[in-house]
Amino acid sequence: MASSSSCSTFLTFSSQATLHSLHHRNTILTKTQFPVPTKSSESNFFGLRLSPSTSLSPLYSPCSFKSSISAKVNKGQTAPDFTLKDQNGKPVSLKKYKGKPVVLYFYPADETPGCTKQACAFRDSYEKFKKAGAEVIGISGDDSASHKAFASKYKLPYTLLSDEGNKVRKDWGVPGDLFGALPGRQTYVLDKNGVVQLIYNNQFQPEKHIDETLKFLKAA
Repeated sequence: MASSSSCSTFLTFSSQATLHSLHHRNTILTKTQFPVPTKSSESNFFGLRLSPSTSLSPLYSPCSFKSSISAKVNKGQTAPDFTLKDQNGKPVSLKKYKGKPVVLYFYPADETPGCTKQACAFRDSYEKFKKAGAEVIGISGDDSASHKAFASKYKLPYTLLSDEGNKVRKDWGVPGDLFGALPGRQTYVLDKNGVVQLIYNNQFQPEKHIDETLKFLKAA
């Protein structure tokens, strides 16, 4: 009888421990899941507008991760030319700027907190870039109308180009963030011959892009 009682006690304890373990694991998984917004919102970190229909499934795709880290334009290479519309709807080619340094920054989207900070930081330091002889160009997937409103609202003195469909972003191999699920934030500095001399990536500190590019231009 003692043996039977001990066995029953052990089974009860074992079952409780298993249930406790499963509950604990479920609690951890629940806490680490990405929150699903109930209405459109903006991310301070990634500069991406999120809506209830936004899918985060690429986060778990090995293919997305691989494509997010493969660079197509590297330091020391001549930057490939492209033509995109600016905030006024006029076509602008990169080759137009040959003969002077160019600071070309890819950002996620207009009117998001991180991107607005970055855009205004470039604006506030624009005279320093001009003194260094450099042109500043911003690129995102927003259309020209969005760029025009964004530039007007924050009095941005430089060119914003519309890369609808993100073709240039893909051609340049700009890495995304969070395994490619979100558009990346990357800055290129080209010399007067159009050769890439600096590539700077920092998704979480938008204003650091200005500090690093100015530091490089002053040392060049």
